[in-house]
Amino acid sequence: MAGVVNIRRDVDDKFYRYRMPILLTKIEGKGNGIKTVIPNMSDVARALSRPPTYPTKFFGCELGAQTSFDEKNDRYIVNGAHDAVKLRELLDAFIDKFVLCRSCKNPETDLIITKNEEIIRDCKACGERTGVDMRHKLTTFIVKNPPKTMKKSKSSRKGTADGSPSPGANGNENGDAGGDAGAESDDELTRRIKAEAAELNPDAVAITKDDWSVDTSAEAVKARVKAVESRMAAISLSAGGDDDSDEDADSPYSQLGRWIEDNRDIGPVEVYKKAEELGIAKKHKAVQVLAQALFSTDVLAEIPKYAPLFAKMVTSEKHQKSLLGGIERLVGVVHPELVPAVPKILMEFYQADILEEEVVKQWGTHVSKKYVDKEISKKVRKASEPFLKWLDEAEDSEDDDDDE
Repeated sequence: MAGVVNIRRDVDDKFYRYRMPILLTKIEGKGNGIKTVIPNMSDVARALSRPPTYPTKFFGCELGAQTSFDEKNDRYIVNGAHDAVKLRELLDAFIDKFVLCRSCKNPETDLIITKNEEIIRDCKACGERTGVDMRHKLTTFIVKNPPKTMKKSKSSRKGTADGSPSPGANGNENGDAGGDAGAESDDELTRRIKAEAAELNPDAVAITKDDWSVDTSAEAVKARVKAVESRMAAISLSAGGDDDSDEDADSPYSQLGRWIEDNRDIGPVEVYKKAEELGIAKKHKAVQVLAQALFSTDVLAEIPKYAPLFAKMVTSEKHQKSLLGGIERLVGVVHPELVPAVPKILMEFYQADILEEEVVKQWGTHVSKKYVDKEISKKVRKASEPFLKWLDEAEDSEDDDDDE
């Protein structure tokens, strides 16, 4: 298992929050058929919030080599023999050119492709928008292969589904409408969540009835009813903790769960407002309900959308434990087929600085029947072992670096 390094390798701070796995390489073949396989490219790219094809293609552009990708089988290849040190140096160059904000040097950026086919780095940390060098060959590839979750330019948005102006539509670079900031009593973090949520959910713009296609066959209806019943049964399970006195069909937690079921595509800001309305936004048990009710089988793609919401609501170790309890219920009761994905789910929350290492380790080594029955608890924790091992090896790697 690869260790981890700072995304900006010129930063020596061991507590630097932005980390990525060390790029690994494997030489395969001989003679004219020799090639360099990058086995953990998808993990590295996920840490950078970029498709793995981008850095792979960048390597090919810089080395004058052919590249190939098999996304289904997670194989990313650069023709020729190239050592890991060289490719890590090129990865640093990719990060500088296509990831880091030119203004604050923060990697929390998204790529936007404008109508003029220019590529912009939109920084969620400082709000600046900075262009990339369009002379680089990779830009042509990016324009032809935009990120699947590519955000639309704020200036191109006309409004939301109900016809009201969307955040950022007035040209404010930070995405906060001027009147909105004065009309509501949201704190600064809530306003930032609102701006990020608008960017994270571009599909919520201009939705019409024609956009929806529902399978109304008897089999499909039966399957949907079964899924809802399964999820609501999970929500009604006792979750322990000091909020149990409210556990009934009309409790605010049950109301929140049902409301989410009825509003499956709602954004993180609206979810937070609903929790506030119910008076449970600061309760740790609300985090557990959100973890098991918000996500579907596509949880890995959904976590980034709701990460700002969890970052705001998870404020203590107890909140983190409730989040882990919600994950147990999600994968152990609602969607058992997700059990093998537990390490990746934990990694997403860990890299978003929502879960802390010590809390996850303690959870992973202590079976509990607080949220699910003991057998399910064992099964989920057993599935988490690759992530716990990764944490241990990453820590050992840092210790080795300190000794040098």
